[in-house]
Amino acid sequence: MATNAAPVVLLTAFEPFGGAERNPSWDAVQAVAEAWDGPGTVVVEQLPVVFAEVRAALVAAITEHRPDLVIATGVAEGRDAVTPERVAVNVDDARIPDNSGAQPIDEPIDQRGPDGFLTTLPIKRIVRAATEAGVSASVSNTAGTFTCNHAFYELMSIAANESFRAGFVHVPATPESATSDVPTLPLADIVTALEVAVRESLDPAADAVLVGGAEH
Repeated sequence: MATNAAPVVLLTAFEPFGGAERNPSWDAVQAVAEAWDGPGTVVVEQLPVVFAEVRAALVAAITEHRPDLVIATGVAEGRDAVTPERVAVNVDDARIPDNSGAQPIDEPIDQRGPDGFLTTLPIKRIVRAATEAGVSASVSNTAGTFTCNHAFYELMSIAANESFRAGFVHVPATPESATSDVPTLPLADIVTALEVAVRESLDPAADAVLVGGAEH
């Protein structure tokens, strides 16, 4: 899709939801864009926490920016590490309503779509580089079944017909954003990990062969 001499990186994050006043994924991508010194440019877009609006928001952002790389992000309260996601699954099963009040349960995202999509980000290299930078990171094998997984699935569906690399990274709550007694990471650590994710993903090399699986 993109033919940019200097790469354009699109980072997306979500608006607050579930009673929270802020979303650390949005705080983090804004900080990455502000501090980015190349290669290329980083642009950011905020996605609505509304199942029915996510795909249109992604299409609009991709059409506007014509990116070479898209990394979607969202918060996973309860996790204690930055977690690049391996797979998006074709199901919405919302534990809580989205910001429009919708609460789909056991509904396919795309009636005609595949059961899932694998990320095209080098998630093992991202985890290794983030860990080497001093940030807790690990591969995740489930992005949940709320709007984060929905956005991940829709993004990979779009990317399947385009030429850009794409995927999703979950971030923990920050001390400032946590709405309950959950593990947190400083915003600066999350920003570092996302910067690492961008740099590793702009490198076209194959992913590292490292253990990232789980028994359950």
